[in-house]
Amino acid sequence: MEPITLAYIGVGLMLALSGIGSAYGVTIGGNASVGAMKKNPDKFGSYLMLSALPGTQGLYGFAAFFVFLNFGDALNPETIGWLQASGVFGAGLAVGLAGLFSAIRQGQVAANGIAAVGAGYDVAGKTLILAVFPELYAIVAFAAAFMINGAIG
Repeated sequence: MEPITLAYIGVGLMLALSGIGSAYGVTIGGNASVGAMKKNPDKFGSYLMLSALPGTQGLYGFAAFFVFLNFGDALNPETIGWLQASGVFGAGLAVGLAGLFSAIRQGQVAANGIAAVGAGYDVAGKTLILAVFPELYAIVAFAAAFMINGAIG
């Protein structure tokens, strides 16, 4: 196996895992929204905002891909070595796993808030604040990938 293959596996995991997490997270929020609309259809804007929030982790995976693609020399097949490839793989795995789990957990927090809003409680803003906490770890992973790229690129 060539070093570039390991790097591309890392990039693939970064994109796939963070995207899968976002898909699960927004589905969790969307399912809760459908149930809440049966009780309180007037709060659709709040449901939409909270349901969409876990979609950002997939964007972090996509943004990290562009960081490796456009900055430095990390994905150059002619110059990449095993150390650089391992760095890309590790960063990809970190961003992917952080995006996967934080999006799912964020969707669960959002779903609880959606259910409460549907029941008539005024907690959309507070739920938004609480739902941002799981996302913090996806942001940290993205920042780490950016720094890893700077170190190896």
